[in-house]
This record gives sequence, structure tokens and C-alpha cells, in this order.
Amino acid sequence: MLGRNVNKKMHEYNDFLYPFRKTADFTSKAGITFGNLESPFFDKCPVVGSGTFTFCGDYRSLEGMKLAGFNILSLENNHALNYGKAGLEQTKQLLTQNNFDYTDAQHLTVKTVNKTTFGFLAFNLTFGFEKQKIIDSAKKSAPKVDVLIVSLHWGEEYKTKPAKWQVDLAHQLIDLGVKVILGHHSHVTGEIEQYKNGLIFYSLGNFVFDQMWSQETREGLVAKINFTGREIKDFQTYKVIISDYSQPAFLAPL
Repeated sequence: MLGRNVNKKMHEYNDFLYPFRKTADFTSKAGITFGNLESPFFDKCPVVGSGTFTFCGDYRSLEGMKLAGFNILSLENNHALNYGKAGLEQTKQLLTQNNFDYTDAQHLTVKTVNKTTFGFLAFNLTFGFEKQKIIDSAKKSAPKVDVLIVSLHWGEEYKTKPAKWQVDLAHQLIDLGVKVILGHHSHVTGEIEQYKNGLIFYSLGNFVFDQMWSQETREGLVAKINFTGREIKDFQTYKVIISDYSQPAFLAPL
């Protein structure tokens, strides 16, 4: 989330790499680095601190995301349209111009690494959703790639345990051929489940964000998943703690 206090800090320091400086060495080493982009880019983005829930980011922070190695971003969340369709279209154009891929509910985004094709889908479930559309999209997409990964913006904020409907949907998606589910929106870290041959992160919590008001919202997880061909070889999670309303750092030496 590159708006609100995060944006304010970058402007104060005149440093648009600032949020990523303490984690970029690690995140940039992956073949694919994926994240949920919680704020659109908008050319008239105001610099404001607390007190707003309308997010936008300065396009110069794209350089920070490049430093951190991000190359696929989800645009499916409850803030993607904070500046309307114009803001979302501007965001898509800027990402494309700067060689970022993005994924949403409309199309499957595919990236090949070491001869393995990884497909990404993303869905925003916070405003209500049609479950069958998600199921149909996963069913249609799974045969097209070696590994299908689904990003889900879902669940109740500040809850560490998933609701039964989340567990049921996650299991259905894995049964249909999804390999990894990346969950977010609750702003706190949630449970991790290995189900059959798949992996479910119900919530990875915050990464770059400005919610300094509790220990739980200051913490998040970076998940590293290693693949051998189509199969998950192993995975690790690394806890981060956010400081200065904007900057995550790893809690333990890597």
C-alpha cells in the first residue's frame, strides 16, 4: 500500500525506494516476486497522512517495486478503484510501461521460469462475489499452465482464523488444480495449510503499510515457495515488522 502515510514518508525523505530498502535484497532474488498492490497510481495523488481510506501512490514508487524485484501484481482489492476507472487504467498503463505484469479477475497472467509456466489469477471477495465465476475461472485456467496460483482478497479484517467459507473455497480450488492460494485483506497474519498437493496462505498480513497502531498490524509474512517443475519442493515464511509507518524489515537475520 503505497498511499497515505507511506506516500507521505517517501515525500518527506524524497526517497521513493524507502519502503523497500530493508527487504529488497531478499525479495529481488526470486524468479517471480508477487504482491497485492493496494493503491492505484494517480497523477494528482494528494500527499496526506492519517484520516483517509482513499489510497493512491506516487508513480515514482514504481522504482521501489523494481528494486524489490516485484514483477507480478494483483489489482483485485477493495482499494483498486479508489480513483475510479481512470485511476485503475492509469495504474495498468504505468505498470505495463515499467515492465510489470499484473493480474485480475478478467485474465490469466502467465510467466515462465526455468521452463515451468506459472499462471496467476486474482479475485476481490470483499464486496461480495459469485463463487461459481471463481470456480469456473480456475477450472478453465488450470490446464493451461504447469502451476496455477490464485490471489484472494478476502476475509474479515483483523481476524487470524479463516471462516468456514474461506476454508471450503480454498479446498475446492486446490481440488480443481490450483497449487497455491495467496490470501490478504485481514491486515494480520493468518493460518497456513498444506492441503493435498497445494498450499494455502489464508492471510500473509501487511508488508508495506502504515498501520502502526498494533503489533499485529505491524507484522506480516514473506512466503518463499520453491518448485521442482509442477510440484512444490518446499516453502519458508519470513516475518517482517513495519517501522516508521512505511518500512518493513525482517525480524530475524536471513
